[in-house]
Amino acid sequence: MTDHVLVPVDDSEKSIDALEFACTEYPSASITALHVVDPGDFYAATGVEGGAMANYEQIKAHHENYAEEILESARKRAADHGREIETKQLVGGVSRTIVEYAADHDVDHIAVGSHGRTGASRILLGSVAETIARRSPVPVTIVR
Repeated sequence: MTDHVLVPVDDSEKSIDALEFACTEYPSASITALHVVDPGDFYAATGVEGGAMANYEQIKAHHENYAEEILESARKRAADHGREIETKQLVGGVSRTIVEYAADHDVDHIAVGSHGRTGASRILLGSVAETIARRSPVPVTIVR
């Protein structure tokens, strides 16, 4: 029986599709929407010029505020399905953080959106959903 479903969310329609899948397919399970802020995104944006630390803090705050907007949107979508969900924001490598969260928080299932990349694009860019599916300690549904 599935008691706790983890849904990684970002600003893509596929992640919203995964959330809606979890809401409808697991009506009695608790759902956690997780957004992972990749620190590489704000380290890369700061550059190496003077004042980078102040820049870093501003960029980090921007990413964290944006993550909260994504989670608020997820709460509203879940409410549209009559569901109340838990939300969580973490900083770290996206795939690794999702898998670690699932292992550490009694998650029974992960529902993740796929961007549907194929061929060379998938090989060159990698796939968060594919990495999660390979490394997850629990079953994973990739929603297309």
